[in-house]
Amino acid sequence: MTFTDRQEKFLEFVKESHGDQVRKYTGEPYWTHVVAVAEIVSTIVTSHEGLLIEVSLGHDLVEDTPTTLGDIYLKLDELGYDTNEIEYIVNGIHHLSNEYKTENYPNLNRRKRKKLECIRLWDIPSQYQTVKYADLIHNSSSILERDPKFAELYLKEKREILSGMNSGNRTLYEKCYEVIN
Repeated sequence: MTFTDRQEKFLEFVKESHGDQVRKYTGEPYWTHVVAVAEIVSTIVTSHEGLLIEVSLGHDLVEDTPTTLGDIYLKLDELGYDTNEIEYIVNGIHHLSNEYKTENYPNLNRRKRKKLECIRLWDIPSQYQTVKYADLIHNSSSILERDPKFAELYLKEKREILSGMNSGNRTLYEKCYEVIN
């Protein structure tokens, strides 16, 4: 996949933000995951959905790094994105950031947190559901291949998400459904 100049500069920001983080099962730099998600999304993106590539690249920033939505907003502004583009990208990243993390809800067990996150994801806008499908495809493939024991629980949780998060791109939805089933 070829990134535009702005996307390439945003990816550099993403790489810097993720720093030395690595993928759990492969040890690869973490940013390789967000690039893989962007590549999956790029297979279905139309011209008016082009900003989904940026949403894909940034989808784990708030959840997995100290980066804030404000930091992202300022970086996108610096890179020349206009206000509407910035709001679209930042809103997508916000919608895709796990709200029900352990540190936010230490008194809830995993099952309860995952259920609440599942319900929240059912209501995010369809274009951002499309990015989540790509995220699920990439993560599920990796977990299935490298941790079959955990995959059983993980895939059960993802099936529940997919049962109500079904208004995004149909092609990616079906591919995601196939992968997790």
